[in-house]
Amino acid sequence: MLALLLLSALLWHRAAAWGFRDGVLHNSIWLERAAGVYHREARSGKYRLTFAEARAVCEYEGGHLATLQQLEAARKIGFHVCAAGWMAKGRVGYPIVKAGANCGFGKTGIVDYGIRLNRSERWDAYCYNPNGKECGGVFTDSKHIFKSPGYPNEYENEQVCYWHIRVSYGHRIHLQFLEFDLEEDTACLADFLEVYDSYDDVNGFVGRFCGDELPDDIISTGNVMTLKFLTDASVTAGGFQIRYSSLDMPALPKNASAQGKSPFLPGKFGIM
Repeated sequence: MLALLLLSALLWHRAAAWGFRDGVLHNSIWLERAAGVYHREARSGKYRLTFAEARAVCEYEGGHLATLQQLEAARKIGFHVCAAGWMAKGRVGYPIVKAGANCGFGKTGIVDYGIRLNRSERWDAYCYNPNGKECGGVFTDSKHIFKSPGYPNEYENEQVCYWHIRVSYGHRIHLQFLEFDLEEDTACLADFLEVYDSYDDVNGFVGRFCGDELPDDIISTGNVMTLKFLTDASVTAGGFQIRYSSLDMPALPKNASAQGKSPFLPGKFGIM
């Protein structure tokens, strides 16, 4: 009887680390480990990094290539990137949360290409650095404020950052720009922030923003959004602060698109 009570106490202690928050099942160990997992691609575009280059990118930022287990931990709380990348030990794969015909072969989980014999193949990178989470992240809270790397100081050159937002099912995301100051460029090709009404930067493109004028608020059609921040090799600016909050309102039809308070205008502040 005593042994049974001790076993029950142990199981209860472990179960306390689990729980639902905002409709997402969490484990405290997963959250801690997943917090530092992020995706990196070369500034010149996707699939440009050899294994040695991917490892160097992560180490330069104070981290290392993520393990398969760390990437899976991040996926468990909503980390979804439709881009294959190097992991530790020369492994290549990518995390899929929502099955889709164009990504993940219609399945969820880690799409695992296995350990590559040719380390000169070119992919992206998945890094792990629990102490370097400014550039990108995965958010599952009902509301949060996040900032460009280094804010309120100016951001650095040659950054590629992804933020993935996932709120509880049946809710939508209200995105508000509190501060916004990126390099001015008429074509929005130098430093820019892109917003996607989806789990990744493949589908659901909403707009590209640069300059110093606050973009309009954006409301998602579903419970996920992705933001992508890229900077070039010259000229920096003050950066941004963005607040999101969960809205208890039904999702829009699949053929609808996310909208701001007014239509996006072409030019340096937003491109549809």
